[in-house]
Amino acid sequence: MGFKKASAPLVGVDISSTAVKLLQLSRSGGGYRVEHYAVEPLPANAVIEKNIADVDAVGAAIRRAADRAGVRSKGAAAAVPGASVISKVIPMAAGLSEDDMEAQVELEAGNYIPYPIEEVNYDFSVLGPMPNAADTLQVLLVASRSENVEARQAALEIGGLDAKVMDVEAFAIESAFALIAPQLTVPKDGLVALVDVGATTTTLNVLRNGRGQYLREQMFGGRQLTEEIMRRYGLSYEEAGRAKRLGGLPEQYEVEVLEPFKDSLAQQVGRLLQFYYASSEYNRVDQVVLAGGCASIPGIAQVIEENLGVPTIVANPLAQMTLDRRVQAQALALDAPALMIACGLALRSFD
Repeated sequence: MGFKKASAPLVGVDISSTAVKLLQLSRSGGGYRVEHYAVEPLPANAVIEKNIADVDAVGAAIRRAADRAGVRSKGAAAAVPGASVISKVIPMAAGLSEDDMEAQVELEAGNYIPYPIEEVNYDFSVLGPMPNAADTLQVLLVASRSENVEARQAALEIGGLDAKVMDVEAFAIESAFALIAPQLTVPKDGLVALVDVGATTTTLNVLRNGRGQYLREQMFGGRQLTEEIMRRYGLSYEEAGRAKRLGGLPEQYEVEVLEPFKDSLAQQVGRLLQFYYASSEYNRVDQVVLAGGCASIPGIAQVIEENLGVPTIVANPLAQMTLDRRVQAQALALDAPALMIACGLALRSFD
């Protein structure tokens, strides 16, 4: 999978349901610099519910994105979606050598993974000592069916890149979360609901002190808005998507279509939070952070804040970064909320 350290600059490649998002960073003083970036649309149904259905189409999109961004590096980091991952924290004796721990994890893995071990890719990371048991470590075991990993690896190869790291989307978001921490208005130990609204899936990731506490996905996203534009104005899917991004829709679009979608999105976020409250000792979150393509809809943060009564901001993990002269600042600013996963993957260069 992908906890191992990278040894060279990596291109972060986020493969979503509607687009390939590519980002490469470098160190710049005490921060980071955006060297290369591109967002390349995918053909309809190339990725279905985050599963790659057409490897060749995804690979071709990766190649177009890499060419347009001017990427020279070949090493890449990609991620499998949370729904494709099994993760368990298992206890293990402290003091084991790395080889002994690896052997022990291999023995233990069969108890936690409901597939033949030869059909999965798995990795592990030591989280630290078990509370009140210094002689026992907490070890995070993460596994995914090999077909999920291999489809992404094959798409990267078609795109001219070499998969060096295969991460998990939720972990990539955690990595990028550190970059938006200065934008928060709550204490460091506050409960932050990071809501990533993609084309087909909305993901809630509740974090405290930068570590994930709760994860849940729900089928809802920007495709509903695109499909309503198609139905209402008689456009093709591609035309509706273009009009949604670039404008040119009738004057009544905001009242007839956009405002109801914003209200629906606020309701979906509220529903996800209710699931969290029902399974948690906390009956609150202190702040909502919106990410994903829908986070760029003007006024969406205000609608959610008014509906939920929780301070809400739009994520921008690139806000403090400098840009290479070839990177278009205006386009990057519009895409920034949708680049959380790509940013977290690109940060794997600096592990």
